[in-house]
Amino acid sequence: MTIYNQDNNNTKFSKNANDDFNIVQLDGLFKADNLQYLVKKHQDTQVPRLEMLEAYYLNRNTDILTAERRVNDTTNKADHRAVHNYAKYVSRFIVGYLTGNPITIIHKDEKTNEEIIKVNDINDVDAINSDLSLDLSIYGRAFEIVYRDEQDIDRFKVLDPKNTFIIYDYSLDKNVLAGVRYYTITADNNDKVNMVEVYTAQKIYYFKEVDGELVISEEKSHYYNEVPIIEYLNDRFKQGDFENVLTLIDLYDSAQSDTANYMTDINDAMLAIVGNVELNGDDAVKFRQANMIHIKPGESSNGTEGHADVKFIYKQYDVNGSEAYKTRLQRDIHKYTNTPDLNDENFSGVQSGESMKYKLFGLEQIRAIKERLFKKGLMKRYKLLFNNINLTGVYKHDYSTITIQFTPNLPKSLMESIEAFNALNGGISEQTRMSLLPFIDNPSEELQKMQEESSNEHYKDAFKPQQEHVAQDEKNDIND
Repeated sequence: MTIYNQDNNNTKFSKNANDDFNIVQLDGLFKADNLQYLVKKHQDTQVPRLEMLEAYYLNRNTDILTAERRVNDTTNKADHRAVHNYAKYVSRFIVGYLTGNPITIIHKDEKTNEEIIKVNDINDVDAINSDLSLDLSIYGRAFEIVYRDEQDIDRFKVLDPKNTFIIYDYSLDKNVLAGVRYYTITADNNDKVNMVEVYTAQKIYYFKEVDGELVISEEKSHYYNEVPIIEYLNDRFKQGDFENVLTLIDLYDSAQSDTANYMTDINDAMLAIVGNVELNGDDAVKFRQANMIHIKPGESSNGTEGHADVKFIYKQYDVNGSEAYKTRLQRDIHKYTNTPDLNDENFSGVQSGESMKYKLFGLEQIRAIKERLFKKGLMKRYKLLFNNINLTGVYKHDYSTITIQFTPNLPKSLMESIEAFNALNGGISEQTRMSLLPFIDNPSEELQKMQEESSNEHYKDAFKPQQEHVAQDEKNDIND
């Protein structure tokens, strides 16, 4: 059975599935059983949604796989369950478009830029950014933790949204008071023990569930000066990229499954024999097992037997109507997720970069929102890192002037870029002109190479007459 929310409002999720967690003051979190209540609330109202979205991404579409069978088990009718992974298609396309090209993170200060490169290389930043983008696409939210490992190295890592949440205050600024991560471990006696970690601006508190209550087992300080768990948002409503088309995916699964069931049932269609044939009880059973039935024709008014016939009995199938219905569902899925159907004849073929941009216009609008919110989270990451790094060094790094640039992973026409490059000759700076060429990653570095090559050519030209003179003298000496 499909998992619907507890509020009985005919939607897949609880209306509180994306609510923020708020408390007045941090002290209130540790009073009575408030922490335990918030963890339970997250499990009951938010985790079911996250699990369902993850199931659709992993090709376990809950509606078609868990709904009741279309026929009773005692019949021989087909009951295929076709699952179509539109969720992964949508997420992979959008994630690839947003982070397929690595995000550029640079700083104008050389020392700060070197520190950024160092910490990014240690943490494999491109992989983490891609994982964050994927979580945003699936769940509508993503979480990251910044910490120092056992070797005292700064790390940042993606956390599971199904067991992580942030607690805010009620102010207009929505200040972050704490980050919570909970999980279950297996004790030495094989008992399951629930654990909760609470991250505040100064400390980390470790809780263990004992006799149904959470008690502090350990606490330690950190030096990030803010809550080291970051919440990234896909949009202000925390919706995933395919969340609004789940019902359309369900309808497409159902339509394709019905088509498969029909094709199977045709192979098992009943053979009807209409005629006056005498059958005993055993013959009737054999007819049924062979998917055949016998129908005795009626008699006419003059006592003669009616028309005899042999034919298959099956439900008529409207092929054109069914295929048009499924095509409309496909188009709606792509339309409402702003993703193109790459198998569509209107999308395929050689197209200019400008025409491609128009086809992706809807996705471009979404990208602008996603980038803005993603940058906000990334800035928080480096703010936390530099808060700690600045304590251990004499140089003060300023995170606020970091430049973060996204490059959409869009096929580019090389000839269009070259034409634009040539057309702008003398109109703009060479560095800006070179940035139009997709095969030049660093225009300033390319300009430097050109200057070096130009200097080398002048050097060769300056010594060319002298080299020719020496060569001629050597030739004369040999002749003498």
